[in-house]
Amino acid sequence: MIRENIQKSINDQINHEAFSAYLYYSMSAYFESQGLKGFANWMKVQAMEELFHTNKFFGFIAERGGRVELRAIDAPKTEWKGPLEVFEAAYEHEVGVTHRIHKLVDLALKESDHATANFLQWFVAEQVEEESSVEEIIAKLKLVGKADGGLFFLDNELATRVYTPPAAASK
Repeated sequence: MIRENIQKSINDQINHEAFSAYLYYSMSAYFESQGLKGFANWMKVQAMEELFHTNKFFGFIAERGGRVELRAIDAPKTEWKGPLEVFEAAYEHEVGVTHRIHKLVDLALKESDHATANFLQWFVAEQVEEESSVEEIIAKLKLVGKADGGLFFLDNELATRVYTPPAAASK
C-alpha cells in the first residue's frame, strides 16, 4: 500500500506531467501558426511523451493500491518571441521537472519507500535525456541565429522526430 504523503506527491506530479503535455501542445500550436511544421511536430511528440509519463505515474499509484486524484490543469503560455525563446522556456520547464522528480526521490528515501524510489529512477534517467535533447536544439538555434536557411534545415530535421513509446511501458 502506498503512503498517503507519497500518493499526494505523485498525484501532484501527475497534474504537472499533464500540464507539461498541455505546454508542449501550446508550443506546437505556436509553431504551427508560424509555419514551422517541423518544430510543431517535435513539440507534439514531446507532448505525447509527457502523456506517457502521466500514465506511468497513474499506473504506479493504482498498482500500489492508491487512488489517483485528477485536478484542473493550468492554462499554458501561448505566445513567444521566436523559436529560441520557446526552447529556452522548454528547457527551463524540464529543469523544473527534474527538480520535482528529485524531490520525489528524496521523499521516497526519507519514508524508506524503496518501491517508489526504484520506480522513480526511470524518471531520473529520463530527465537527463529530456534536458539534453532540448539543450541540443537551443545550441543549434543559437548557431543558426536568424538565418532563414538554417531555420529551414532545422525545421526539416525536427520534422523527422517520431513518438516511440519506451520498451518498458507501464500499466
